[in-house]
Formats: sequence, structure tokens, C-alpha cells
Amino acid sequence: MNISLPDSLKSFVDEQVTQRGYGTSSEYVRELIRRDADVLRLRGLLLQGAASAPSAPVNAEYFSGLRERVQKRARG
Repeated sequence: MNISLPDSLKSFVDEQVTQRGYGTSSEYVRELIRRDADVLRLRGLLLQGAASAPSAPVNAEYFSGLRERVQKRARG
């Protein structure tokens, strides 16, 4: 796939490649696309969660258990 950019955008991409340590402009563009895909997935999950019925009360005990699970995964 080839993408044409006006000179101003090409200069911006070249600056980002240099400043952020990407090897090529393609790496930079791929990273932007991945981030956009992640944002769209997260938005979909948030909308799906907002549309669902609550399953359990969220209180201090819930967050304590959640914290424990996250810490176990981080150690594991």
C-alpha cells in the first residue's frame, strides 16, 4: 500500500520518526493504526458494558479483590 501525503504531513511524519525512535515512517504509521484499532476496541467494550445490566454491587470489597487479581497477574 502506498500513501501520498502533502509535504507538510510528510515533514511531520519524518520528525516523529526521528524524535520517537522509529526506524521508518512505515513503523510510525503502523503504530498509529494499532493505537486507533485499540481505541475502537476499547470504545466498543465500554459501550457494551454501559448497555449491560449491573451484575454485582461495586464497593470497597470489589475493588480490593480486583487489586489482588491484578497484582497476582503482575507477579506471575
